Amino acid sequence: MNVAIVKYNAGNIYSVVNALHRLGVEPTLTDSPELLMKADRVIFPGQGEASTAISYLREHQLDQVIKELRQPVLGICIGQQLLCAHSEEGDTECIGIFPVEVKRFNPTRHEDKVPCMGWQQLHHKTSPLFSGISDSPYVYFVHSYYVPLCEWTIATADYIAPYSAAIRKDNFTATQFHPEKSGKVGEQLLKNFLNQ
Repeated sequence: MNVAIVKYNAGNIYSVVNALHRLGVEPTLTDSPELLMKADRVIFPGQGEASTAISYLREHQLDQVIKELRQPVLGICIGQQLLCAHSEEGDTECIGIFPVEVKRFNPTRHEDKVPCMGWQQLHHKTSPLFSGISDSPYVYFVHSYYVPLCEWTIATADYIAPYSAAIRKDNFTATQFHPEKSGKVGEQLLKNFLNQ
């Protein structure tokens, strides 16, 4: 299987490469529109700041390429947020696959720390992406911004308020958490994505 990882101005991409290696997959890390278009699966991962990341994508026309992908696509962390319409982070216009606005966590108690960092439970899973995964598994998050609950929500988490831990629309699936850092649960999710 030909798996492409979108190479752009974001961190943490190599942890996804390593996770795929553990599954016996040799991905192509690329910013080539041609290679992305002809891949069997595309993963759009990363950590970073929304406006900086989208600037790189636009400069290389990758925002338009991503919109045109018809194979299964998996966004991870900032990859999920950039697939939305707009982010409060830097007042950033994003790619617009999901017509929702990414919000910043608004702490209301002293113990509510931002960023949200660490293991949180998933709830209300409603997608084959979670086949073979227990009812309320723990997965790893690092983020200050989130996608609100919406019609495309396929899993929720709760930090300060309930929000979308995963979303899906057509061939696009995205997770706020990091499957590549989420142990056996994340490994199963990546397997499910590759096999869908």
